[in-house]
Amino acid sequence: MFRGTSQLTLDNKGRLVVPARHRDVLLERCGGHLVITADPDHCLLLYPLPEWEVIQQKLEGLSNLDKRVRELQRRLIGFAVDTEMDGAGRVLVAPELRKYAQLDKDVVLVGQGRKFELWAQPHWDSVVEAPGGLAPEGLPPQLEGLSL
Repeated sequence: MFRGTSQLTLDNKGRLVVPARHRDVLLERCGGHLVITADPDHCLLLYPLPEWEVIQQKLEGLSNLDKRVRELQRRLIGFAVDTEMDGAGRVLVAPELRKYAQLDKDVVLVGQGRKFELWAQPHWDSVVEAPGGLAPEGLPPQLEGLSL
């Protein structure tokens, strides 16, 4: 559903304008209600509320006896902030989330199907310039047989 990248600017209040091509879909699917949370890669994840609720239920259903699961739950659920698109199509990014992702003025919104990633421009540039994210040992097993 959400594809492509958009170069955006946060205003002085920490708001970003959702690109017009995504606004109607967000209004239709979730009435403009979004959840923004922290990703372990130090970007932010923006979910339409119904998509986030599914993710949160799955996270809460995991056993927190495993330290890795607890850390993921803390990061994703603990940083989650509900927000709403205003009449001008703007979304407020909470100060603690801006700090976590080191967001300044220039940001990149990356469509990832059912969610968006929000990156600080310099961090996004370094991700894009990396050699494709493939480990020396090759593709992970779940990608074997994928044809592009």
